[in-house]
Amino acid sequence: MDKSATTPQVLRRANLNAVLGVMRDSSALTGTDLIEATGLTRATVIAVCDDLIRRGWVRELEAPRGPGPQKGRPARYFEFNEAAGCVLGIDVGLATTTVLVADLKGRILGRTSERFGKVTDDVAERRGTISRAVDQALAAAGMAHPAVLAVGVGLATAVDRHGNVVRGRRQWASFDLGLQTEAWKQHGWPVLLENDAKLAALAERWCGVGAGVEDLVVMLAGERIGTGLIEAGRLLHGSTGGAGEVGSLELVDGVGSQDGIAKLARLWGTELLGSGADTRIRELVGPGTTRVSARFVFEAAAAGDAGAQEILERIGRRMARVISLLATFLNPELVVIGGAVAASAAMLLPTITAELPRLTETPPRVAVSGLGDAIVATGAVRLALDYVERNALGLAPAPAPERQASSTGTRADG
Repeated sequence: MDKSATTPQVLRRANLNAVLGVMRDSSALTGTDLIEATGLTRATVIAVCDDLIRRGWVRELEAPRGPGPQKGRPARYFEFNEAAGCVLGIDVGLATTTVLVADLKGRILGRTSERFGKVTDDVAERRGTISRAVDQALAAAGMAHPAVLAVGVGLATAVDRHGNVVRGRRQWASFDLGLQTEAWKQHGWPVLLENDAKLAALAERWCGVGAGVEDLVVMLAGERIGTGLIEAGRLLHGSTGGAGEVGSLELVDGVGSQDGIAKLARLWGTELLGSGADTRIRELVGPGTTRVSARFVFEAAAAGDAGAQEILERIGRRMARVISLLATFLNPELVVIGGAVAASAAMLLPTITAELPRLTETPPRVAVSGLGDAIVATGAVRLALDYVERNALGLAPAPAPERQASSTGTRADG
């Protein structure tokens, strides 16, 4: 290849990406602002901005008017066009799928959730449920299908570093749904697959309590424990996507299984109820039933029930052992407990924090996520945004709507 023929193209693309990157993370900027931020010449910056305006990625704003007569040519103001399209973030669990629609700055425009049928290996039914949820979320966001520039999808199974479902791993058949090839082939959307816990880690580092932390572990610990690992700012996958699966906890003394916080609370709460003990859990479940939800155990503990508090102590000690293993092997700065169970897990922190120094010489900080049950879908939004940012100049933005005086959506980072 003749390098001299490609050098101007490479330089032009680099200049476009440099300006676009600065504008994406800022509000309105002048040409002078962009010159200072990028080190490019004024002529290059203005040419690049005009090019980005033509492409639809940038819009020019009316220059603000100051008091008195204006001297000379007014400065030009430019702004990243976050409405040039949207991305989808999808969480595909075993029982439920959640879809977020976000603009190109991560502002959430629409959300919906749908439950799957009881047959978990019915590919057509599961794919159809996800497609319906996507359509509903786009309608709620007021966005059309052509506006979608990329789709991120989190799956509760192993996904390798190339974005492929790893066959033969736990429940892979329930998640190998042809989402990249069949679900939206009429739209031609780029569809990116990733493991759910790894996306939870992306979400926390983007806009959660782990924002900016270089060495981070995020645990999804509801029914089963799975972790997303970030080391020196890099998401870890392993040779076949298994990094962070912690699949041999049955070998760990004091742990014994991959059971998560919600499952343990439910199992041990049911045992407590069945023992005939005097416990507030009995009042919460009501007469005629022995089914105990995790919520009842946490509520009873908060009300001072000694049996429920002992259950949380046991869970806290068990989680401390899991975290100590991660601390010994990975030495993270922060471990975040995420997912739907996170709000309740705050009650476990005193026990975990007290236990860790006894179990490891490198105890990390431990926190609970504030992203709730949207943590995986939020990470999927970040995955899709990363794709758009890397490939912006090869994508075709949607026609820019008229600029609105105010926004109605919420940002992923609050």
